[in-house]
Amino acid sequence: MIAKALVDNPDNVQVSQIDGEQSSIIELKVAREDIGKVIGKQGRTAQAIRVILGAVGMKLKKRFNFEIIEKE
Repeated sequence: MIAKALVDNPDNVQVSQIDGEQSSIIELKVAREDIGKVIGKQGRTAQAIRVILGAVGMKLKKRFNFEIIEKE
């Protein structure tokens, strides 16, 4: 939801979750031209998303890894 508000092509945004025992990987797939918008200046936007996932992880007692991937 947050990522769709940041990009120019919200229809090209895909989020998937790969679950492990104690951690999950959140993969955010965006169009090539939108990667910079999701990362933000000096990585601040991506870091903010990681902070939110960290807070959720504390509540759920699970670790989240966040990856931004170029959609083909």
